Amino acid sequence: MSRRASLSVPLVVAALLALVMGGQAAAGTPGAAAERPGAERAAAASAACGQAPTLGDGTHTIQSGGRNRDFILDVPDGYDRNRPYRLVLGFHWWGGTATDVATGQTVERDVWAYYGLKRLANNSTIFVAPQGIGNGWANAGGEDVTFVDDLLRRLEADLCVDTSRRFALGFSYGGAMSYSLACSRPNVFRGVAVYGAPGQISGCGGGTGPVAYFAAHGVSDNIAGGRSMRDRFVRNNGCAAQNPPEPAQGSLRHVTTTYSGCAGGRPVTWAAFDGGHIAAPQDGAPGDSGSRTWLPGETWRFITQF
Repeated sequence: MSRRASLSVPLVVAALLALVMGGQAAAGTPGAAAERPGAERAAAASAACGQAPTLGDGTHTIQSGGRNRDFILDVPDGYDRNRPYRLVLGFHWWGGTATDVATGQTVERDVWAYYGLKRLANNSTIFVAPQGIGNGWANAGGEDVTFVDDLLRRLEADLCVDTSRRFALGFSYGGAMSYSLACSRPNVFRGVAVYGAPGQISGCGGGTGPVAYFAAHGVSDNIAGGRSMRDRFVRNNGCAAQNPPEPAQGSLRHVTTTYSGCAGGRPVTWAAFDGGHIAAPQDGAPGDSGSRTWLPGETWRFITQF
C-alpha cells in the first residue's frame, strides 16, 4: 500500500475539480481516463495538423549527425489529422532496444509497452521509441540530443502534435537520457519521467531551466544519486526544499511525494520504493511486474495533469 505525500493541492480544490469535470475516473485508479483536466487547455498544434500523414506505425530511419538513426513509431488507432496529440518518447536502458520499449517484451509483452503507458493512453498519445547507438545513450558531443531535435522535426512535419505536451521518459540509461533532455531542452519538453537513472551519464547541458520533473528510484539503488538529480529541478522549479519520506527496506511499498511551492506548471514528484534497479516495481512483492506495477499509473497521472 502506498502513501502519497501531496503537499501542494488542497483536498477541497481536488474535489471541486472532480465535480467540474464530472464523471472523471478517480485519480488513484491505474486505468484512469486518458484525458485529464489539463488536456482541456488550448493545444499548440504542429504545422502538420490538417494534412494527410505519410508516417505510420513501425520502424523508421532518419539522418542525424551524418548517420542513420532509427525509431519506432506508434500512431493512435483512428488517428485524426486535425487533433493535436500528446507526444511521448520512451528511451530504452543500456543493452535494451527500441523494440523492448515498444513491445514491453522484457517484462510483460503489450501490457508494459512504452513502460506501461500505452495501455493507459486510450489512443490519446503518439508514442515513439528511439534507438540508441550501441544500445546506449552516451550522447557523445551531444549527438543524441541532436537526434531528438531531428526526430521532433521529422515527426511534427508529418503528424499533428501538441507541441506544448511533449514528454520523455526512460529507465536507467534511458532515464539518464530523459534527464539530459530536461537539462538541455526544458523549453521543448513539457516534462520528463526519470526511472532509476544511474547519474548524469548522458550529460546535462544547460541544466538551469525549469521543467516538470517526475522521478522514481529504489532505496537499494544508489538512491543518493537519484536524490541529487531530483534536487536540481527542485531548485530550478522554485520548489520548497524538503526531505520527502521514503519506505524502509523490507517494507515492499512505495511512497510518492509531490513537492510544494513549485512554479506554476512545473511540479516535482518523487516516488521512492523498496527495491533495487528495476523498472516495473510492485507493492507487496519484489521484482518487476507488468500488470501489478504502480509506476505507470503514477507516471500517467503526472503527465496528464497538463
